[in-house]
Amino acid sequence: MKASSIRFMVSQILSAALLASVSMGGLADPEAKQAKHIILLVGDGMNIEHEMAASRYLFGKDFALSFHGLPYHGNQATWDVNTYKHWSGGRYDPTAIVPTIGYDPAKGGKVPYPLGPELPGAKAYLTAAATDSASAATAWATGYKTDHGNIAWLPGDPDQGSLKTIAERLREKKDFAIGVVSTVAFSHATPAAFVSHNKDRDDYVAIAQEILTRTKPEVVIGAGYQADSSCINLPSYPYSLLYQAVCTDPGYHVVMRASGVDGGVAVLGAAQQAVAQSKKLFGLFGGRGNNFESLTPNDLPGTPLVTQVTRENPTYAEATLAALKVLGQDRDGFFLMAEQGDIDWANHGNDFRRMVGTIKDLHDGVQAVLDFVNQPDDGITWDNTLLIVTADHSNSYLRNKVKRGAGDLPPQDCNGANGYPGGEISYGSDNHTNELTRVYALGAGAKLFKKYEGQWYPGTRILDNTQLFHVMMEAAGEPQPSPLRIIRK
Repeated sequence: MKASSIRFMVSQILSAALLASVSMGGLADPEAKQAKHIILLVGDGMNIEHEMAASRYLFGKDFALSFHGLPYHGNQATWDVNTYKHWSGGRYDPTAIVPTIGYDPAKGGKVPYPLGPELPGAKAYLTAAATDSASAATAWATGYKTDHGNIAWLPGDPDQGSLKTIAERLREKKDFAIGVVSTVAFSHATPAAFVSHNKDRDDYVAIAQEILTRTKPEVVIGAGYQADSSCINLPSYPYSLLYQAVCTDPGYHVVMRASGVDGGVAVLGAAQQAVAQSKKLFGLFGGRGNNFESLTPNDLPGTPLVTQVTRENPTYAEATLAALKVLGQDRDGFFLMAEQGDIDWANHGNDFRRMVGTIKDLHDGVQAVLDFVNQPDDGITWDNTLLIVTADHSNSYLRNKVKRGAGDLPPQDCNGANGYPGGEISYGSDNHTNELTRVYALGAGAKLFKKYEGQWYPGTRILDNTQLFHVMMEAAGEPQPSPLRIIRK
């Protein structure tokens, strides 16, 4: 039996074991009910090799992370309009899409390596052109393919190109509360695509202004803190007037990073106060690089240990739990997108150690969500909650050459593809790749993924990233027609 087959079997056994430990509220078929609570957790820039590396460090096993135990496992094509044009000679027509132009399973594989073989020429093909986070998140948020850099905006940047997002639709149709969480700036591409609209992902101030003064989600937690971000002293920072407006908005409870203050305690305490006062929650944290400081794994074979550089920032799990505590008070339901965004930055830097720490952060966050939904007597159960864990795109073309045990990190002289003298890992890129990413799901509506598998890619179980939008909307009882039409050649 091939090693990839053995790994796949192990993943399925682990899935069944974890599912058996997840309370399903005693219902025989929880997925038959509509989802009142949709939770989308994102590992930005993560592929299956990154997942396996972190799982090996933490548990000595390939597929032992919290989300590996969810019952649905699928594969997702992530290409955007730029990728498509790269291979089509510059042509893109949303009414005549040939899916294999964006991603060709005959070149890249029907499943991601190492679940399947690495095809001849796959590396050159998969590293040639790939989506960015803005267009990938727009696909999830709206069901549309778009250009690099577009935030919930049509390709080609027409003046009237704003696209209604899933958060806006569910707020409008179902009166859902909405929230976004990120370990990078809250105005960065992934959170922004769900609660704002812009032709340019780098227009951070305008994006932040739309989020906080127009969309006004019930929860916004992310990075963006600077030393002068205080509600009292805002002399020159570009966001100063905006933050001052939010700090004086009676509808928001605001919590910010503070010297010597535990960020997890602060954000969870603020969530409790927001609930008690019937307010929205804005949490502003971060540090150098405008991100939360990444967790740090230590090279201690046999004893995996991951530590925090500072407790002034919350962990991803703590920030996500704070959001759920606020959103969970809405009896109509809620939509939450929570992103561990530093995985992508670690992979851009070919920084294996940092990558393991960031995926540990995601692992803890998923477990926190599982525990939250499993709490009794709060009306939030798996018969009315859909949890999805996925990645917007791959990054770095990592390959694990040697299987190391728990707590064991490869020698790393520095960051970058040439920083690993032992040769136990390799990097083929320092940028996004067009590899398939994984999709994991549990709860109300998770069975809908089966309906979409292979629709764009017959003979495979591949989903297109725009189909996640349709799964979520249909799970919530608001199915939407697709604006895209495919043709086959």
